Amino acid sequence: MNKLILGIESSCDETAAAVVKDGRDVLSNIINSQVDLHKKYGGVVPEIASRKHIETIDAVIDEALERAKVSLSDIDAVAVTYGPGLVGALLVGVSTAKALAYAAKKPLIPIHHIKGHIMANFITHTDLEPPFVCLVASGGHSHIVSVKDYTNFEILGRTRDDAAGEAFDKIARVLELGYPGGPLIDKLAKEGNPEAIHFPRVRIDKDCLDFSFSGVKTAVINYLHKLNQNNENYNKADVAASFQAAVVDVLCEHTIEAAVKVDTRTIALAGGVAANSTLRYKMTQKAAQYGIRVLYPSPILCTDNAAMIACAGYYAYLEGNFADMTLNAIANLQL
Repeated sequence: MNKLILGIESSCDETAAAVVKDGRDVLSNIINSQVDLHKKYGGVVPEIASRKHIETIDAVIDEALERAKVSLSDIDAVAVTYGPGLVGALLVGVSTAKALAYAAKKPLIPIHHIKGHIMANFITHTDLEPPFVCLVASGGHSHIVSVKDYTNFEILGRTRDDAAGEAFDKIARVLELGYPGGPLIDKLAKEGNPEAIHFPRVRIDKDCLDFSFSGVKTAVINYLHKLNQNNENYNKADVAASFQAAVVDVLCEHTIEAAVKVDTRTIALAGGVAANSTLRYKMTQKAAQYGIRVLYPSPILCTDNAAMIACAGYYAYLEGNFADMTLNAIANLQL
């Protein structure tokens, strides 16, 4: 079909734009990360993120078009993340996309951020087709999703409190590792013993696939607090490995159970936590026992990016799922 979709992503602290042809052929994928800007605060500061998006979004879009060797007039539609996320950050992307679509007389396509993360798998694995089950785990989300079709999704499980990535960030902060916490804990855990300390694996109910990570987070904090009060030493690597094992065990157990429940032979991972080496390894090993294959995007597509938004935009384009100029950002948008 040779349909070109310009994707725009600004839901948190990455300003991103991409051009994707026919949903899977990435012609450009430009990401301007604000990690260094927020690192000294130990997390994303919404107001700072919004201002930085405003400063950089035009240049990022220009670079995406230039790298793809296309102009705005060549684009068939503009796809943009409109939720969930930080409302101020989202508004920058939505406002820019509306302006571009209006000026160029192109369709405007609203994209759900979590759906975008799922779509990253279609880019890395060009032979992947629905149906399958996808675990979306990041700093803001922990969902198990049944992907029935390219535009038809059903949530099978979600977090009741902290997202998995959020728990990683908080424990990294307590261990004084820095920000973002996920990659730092993953790296340190390789030097530790995952069985050194037993942290809780929460199961809300026998038949419930929802997650709860506030308990394991509190257990780690209390463990360290008690040792510090008694002036006892501890091995940071062992704490990191044991905490990571507790989170990964629950993610694997619930996701594989969901795949068995809907009778699928494919599990996909998505979101920032999908880059975790232990999660990838354990999910692959445990799923293989059930004859289930595990797929995950390339590392750059695990983070927030616009190629995944453009991919989702292509399939929405085929369905005619367009928005008008009243499109607004929705911080708590439901899947």
